[in-house]
Parts: sequence; structure tokens; C-alpha cells
Amino acid sequence: MENELKLLTGAMVTLALATSTLVVVPYLQLSDLKPAASLKPYTSVQLRGREQYIKNGCIYCHSQQPRDKAQAPDTQRGWGRASVAADYYYDSPHLLGTMRTGPDLFNIGARQPSADWQLGHLYQPRAYTPGSIMPSYPYLFEVKDQADSGDRVVNLPPGYAPPGKVVVAKPEAMDLVQYLLGLDHTYPAITANDVKK
Repeated sequence: MENELKLLTGAMVTLALATSTLVVVPYLQLSDLKPAASLKPYTSVQLRGREQYIKNGCIYCHSQQPRDKAQAPDTQRGWGRASVAADYYYDSPHLLGTMRTGPDLFNIGARQPSADWQLGHLYQPRAYTPGSIMPSYPYLFEVKDQADSGDRVVNLPPGYAPPGKVVVAKPEAMDLVQYLLGLDHTYPAITANDVKK
């Protein structure tokens, strides 16, 4: 009985230490964190696009957390500065990602600010990035004989548009593109000194 009590006590102490280290201390460190002045909340369209980002599994292949130059060559790849906690102030849930099958999207809105490029890339990635293994998302688009008034026609490179047809973005594609265009964290990062002010 004495050994079981020691084992249980040791397990509880270990659990308490781990919880303190991994949950309580970071919460206390970040509880007063404010967003950078240039970071704006998501619009309703961007929030709908964020839902599309989650539903379509973009998070499984793309991260949203460039690393410091001491850890990875992310700045050389053009992915932007290393992210800081304040960059995710309006994100719930956080979409940091765990894989980098594709490039980091933390600053895709700054790197590719064209809605035409984003739409075309979603419809047929290999038209814009030869050899890309990204799947296409044709169900976010509609192929028509001709566009109706108010339709957003996707301007595809020659050879990628269906012959005699037009590709029109559905609202879900437009929302997703607005979310991607909103991923622009090119403002200066908040430092520890900024938090203390």
C-alpha cells in the first residue's frame, strides 16, 4: 500500500509541475498581451474564409508561423519575420499548423496580393506553380458557358481554362481568398519592451 501511495503522490506532483510549466506560466506571461496597432480583427468575410481554410484542410499542409532565422531559413524563403504571440491575438482557434508540405502562409497576402492569382491557384495550382502537389479545389468554382452579371470570372493562364467555357468563383472561394489576402503580418513585431509599456 505504501508503494502505491508513493507512486500516486509522485504522479500527482509530476502532473502539477507539468501543468504549471506548460499552462499556468505561459498564461501568466501572455495574459496582458495586446495586439500590434497594425493588426486588425478579421472581417466577417475573412472569418467565413477562415472556416473554408479549416474545412478544406489547408492547415494540414501549410503552417502560419515563420521561424526565427536561427532555427530555419524562413526569411530567406520570403515568408517574413518570425511570428510572435501577439500576431495571433484575434485567432481562435490558432491555425499554426504542424506540417510544411506547402509554404508557410503567415504572409501570403503580402507575397501574393492578387485575388486573381489566389483564385486561379485554388482552381489549378499547377498552372501557377509547376510540379505543385497541392490539390485543386474545383468544387469551389463553377464552369459555365458564359458568366452572369455579378460573377467573378477566374482568369486562368492559356491552356488551363475549359475550352469555350468560363470558370466562376463560388462565394466560398471568394471568402477563402479574402482570408488569404488578409494574412499580411508585415508590420513590426511586438517586443517584450512593448508589452511592459
